[in-house]
Amino acid sequence: MISTENKKNKIYIFDTTLRDGEQAPGIHLNTKEKLEIAQQLAKLNVDIIEAGFPISSKSDFNSVKKISGRIKDRRIAALARANLKDIDAAGEALKSAEQPVIHTFISSSDIHLKYQLKKSREEVLELAGEAVKRSLKYTDMVEFSAMDATRSDWEFLCRLFEIVIRSGASVINIPDTVGYAIPNEFGRMIDYIFENTRGIEDAIVSVHCHNDLGLAVANSLMAIEHGVRQVECAVNGIGERAGNASLEELAMIIDTRKRDLGVFTDINIGEIIRTSSIVKSLTGYVVAPNKAIVGKNAFSHEAGIHQDGMLKERSTYEIIKPENIGLKSSKLVLGKHSGRHAFVERLAELGIRLEENDLEKAFERFKDLAEKKGAINDQDIKAIVENELREVWEHFILKYYQVQSGSNIKATSTIGIEIEGKVHEGTSTGDGPVDASFKAIDKITKINAKLVEYKIEAVSGGKDALGSVKIIVSTNGTEVMGSGISTDIVEASIKAYIDAMNRIVESSE
Repeated sequence: MISTENKKNKIYIFDTTLRDGEQAPGIHLNTKEKLEIAQQLAKLNVDIIEAGFPISSKSDFNSVKKISGRIKDRRIAALARANLKDIDAAGEALKSAEQPVIHTFISSSDIHLKYQLKKSREEVLELAGEAVKRSLKYTDMVEFSAMDATRSDWEFLCRLFEIVIRSGASVINIPDTVGYAIPNEFGRMIDYIFENTRGIEDAIVSVHCHNDLGLAVANSLMAIEHGVRQVECAVNGIGERAGNASLEELAMIIDTRKRDLGVFTDINIGEIIRTSSIVKSLTGYVVAPNKAIVGKNAFSHEAGIHQDGMLKERSTYEIIKPENIGLKSSKLVLGKHSGRHAFVERLAELGIRLEENDLEKAFERFKDLAEKKGAINDQDIKAIVENELREVWEHFILKYYQVQSGSNIKATSTIGIEIEGKVHEGTSTGDGPVDASFKAIDKITKINAKLVEYKIEAVSGGKDALGSVKIIVSTNGTEVMGSGISTDIVEASIKAYIDAMNRIVESSE
């Protein structure tokens, strides 16, 4: 176990959810929402909260100011370009912060210098040094970033970092601004910077990786293995374009593999799910179901082999305990890939016990339903047991049905019913597909029954909800009930009506 007293092994988490994350297209957080996220980030125990870019807008300035005044137990950072106006705005916004950080930056790649800044390398070196010195007017912790570092000349980068360190920068940041780096190359670059930058041993070296090629987390991890001790990331990986390195992924990689990596963070992993949910809710950015750590499928299992393993020993298919990050438990999702063991286990959880014959029948019905519906929930399972396993003698067995209906045509239904081994077919029209189907059934069964009550309800939620139909019919002064379930409400109605016909025949035997 790594001692938390060994600060050389600590990875500082610089969270940029409220700055780079909020720059993602379509995200517009107000000051109240930013403060709510910042307070949750404090509970998550990130080391630095980058609260915003004060010069960019009045609301950003106010957000940084508000967060600085409320959160006193960790560092609050504000972004500023390498010019006096930006830095003064950042310093003013951070005035009430107990641990302020000014994060100043300038481009370092020749492509940025030529087309965006229109400045020479020497001009950039001078501006960078001046920016750091100006920032020290407001705080003793200045972070300097060389924008587009991974497409910059390595020798020039080292010169740039030497100047800002001499000027008083405490942190130097190596951003992969456009997500261009690949891990091995990034590692070699970091090694070169460590070996060729005078004074770097007195600074914290940081990385800020974007995910344009899907390598933000991999590159951040490679940087850690090459001696970097601060990573800049965002909750749910949000940010410009394809986003930033995902905070929760990095935190859980380090926590899960800390013995092998030899490093640790101070992240309170028990707050990961709550933090992700708050950011998702307030930004409106949906988390993909298959997103690592926080996606809804991250701790869900449907395949029969996996479910069987999970029931025997959780660690067979899970390397993280869901309870550790704020979830109640793993989920065994019942679907078409699920096996008998998982189905039996879910029945037991619901307090349902079936004899072997009924269990086989229920499992067969479950698999049929799963093919149509996908995931099967507890309400669906209860409905299968209650509606499909009732002891009703089947004189009439539904074999097939076909309906035609529309706004400009008369509803028509064709039903095929097996009676004593022979299939009989009936066709009828009616006032809608259900009425037409009932009349077609009447033709086949030759039972003179009157529909007394028809009730339909959704067994579960969603567009693919299982529908339950319950009916009451009367014949010769006697009322009987019939019920049926299906994802298709017409099919559920047909099943319910045939069920009622079977009960009528059974009662007359």
